[in-house]
Amino acid sequence: MSEYKAPKSEKDFEENFSQIKPLMSDSEAYYESSRCLFCYDAPCVTACPTGIDIPLFIRQINTDNSLGAAKTIYDSNTFGYACGKVCPTEVLCEGACVYNHQDVKPIEIGRLQSFATGKAIEKNHKIYTTGKPNGKKVAIIGAGPAGISCACDLRMYGCEVDVYEAKDQPSGLTVYGVAPYKITNKEALDEMVYLEKQFGYKVHYRKPILNKADLENLEKKYDAIFIGIGLGSTSSLNINGENLENCIGATEFVEELRMKHHKVSVPAKVIVLGGGNTAMDAASESARMGSEKVILAYRRSKEAMGAYEFEYDLAKGVGVKGMFNVSPVEILGNGKVEGVKFIRTQDVNGKLENIAGSEFTEACDWVIKATGQSKQVELLKLISGMELDGKGRILVDPKTFVTKNPKYFAAGDAVSGGQEVVNAVADGRRAAKGIMDSIMK
Repeated sequence: MSEYKAPKSEKDFEENFSQIKPLMSDSEAYYESSRCLFCYDAPCVTACPTGIDIPLFIRQINTDNSLGAAKTIYDSNTFGYACGKVCPTEVLCEGACVYNHQDVKPIEIGRLQSFATGKAIEKNHKIYTTGKPNGKKVAIIGAGPAGISCACDLRMYGCEVDVYEAKDQPSGLTVYGVAPYKITNKEALDEMVYLEKQFGYKVHYRKPILNKADLENLEKKYDAIFIGIGLGSTSSLNINGENLENCIGATEFVEELRMKHHKVSVPAKVIVLGGGNTAMDAASESARMGSEKVILAYRRSKEAMGAYEFEYDLAKGVGVKGMFNVSPVEILGNGKVEGVKFIRTQDVNGKLENIAGSEFTEACDWVIKATGQSKQVELLKLISGMELDGKGRILVDPKTFVTKNPKYFAAGDAVSGGQEVVNAVADGRRAAKGIMDSIMK
């Protein structure tokens, strides 16, 4: 039996999804910041994809200058608050902390980061003045981390910026695709409101760019176009039974959970297929929603999983059971999911092989596929000159982020194929510099 009961109210939901990185009090932030050694050539800075001056902002917190710390953070990372909560700090900045070599708990950099930026958001503290208008206009497709970060920097350069977002809310996966125990909807959206007030870009919601005519309209109106559309729906496994009722994609499940909270109903037994961080989130969320038995099934060994170890530990901590070296052969059921037929696998000289005659069936009520996301190639192929690699990712110049069509720039998951929020932020900002170098010639 799960230790969690199905939530019946928003209060129940919040209790089941209590934050794994709760906000610090002033006293907690002071004492935690006091532990920092303020290293010269601090390894935590090198480990941060956005290069935040971490010792500086921690010292600022310790000297009661939290708003100054917020500026230090935002100077490098546009999603400073969100990244403090959703970044895998355990393997980035905190993983690089010198205390790890002394068998001492590393500094809680992520929580300190959200503490400082949270103060600025709460006070609506004005940090930046946007650049003098330069007469240039840029369109951003997608209000995710890459798109919003690019928009903010372009506004600092003096460009007029319009962001076109297909959904009802900004911030992309931060609000639609991250587990609720990492960041709440309110926290993610409060930062988006703060950034829009700071930088003055315009977001047009429920305005998807869908066809050639939409693209041509943007090409006429804007000096440059930035693509930050992320990834598409969950990829298919190409096995029988995927169309059965209650066989769903992990990203779709997480989005519904983030939008509907306790109104989502999860059945007694769930099987999650996959071994990445999204699979860990989907499994943990199922358990927190009251599912009595959650199995995480992965075709390779536990050691070969793509997920971070701490993410798997989070899932195990709420009762998720791992089942390794099993590959789904068929999803079983009559109209709706009743189970999964697996075959056992083994690694032979680095190649995964099925073990003949080892098939078995595991009963379940739901199957959640955490098998990666498709690329939005249909739209991208409508852009003249646009080139994609063999996996459907946009090909860009690694320094300027310009695509093979000089009018278009791109960053984020549509280019990388799927990384962390902090990586998308870093690349979105670099793309803004590439755009400016191009349109101001």
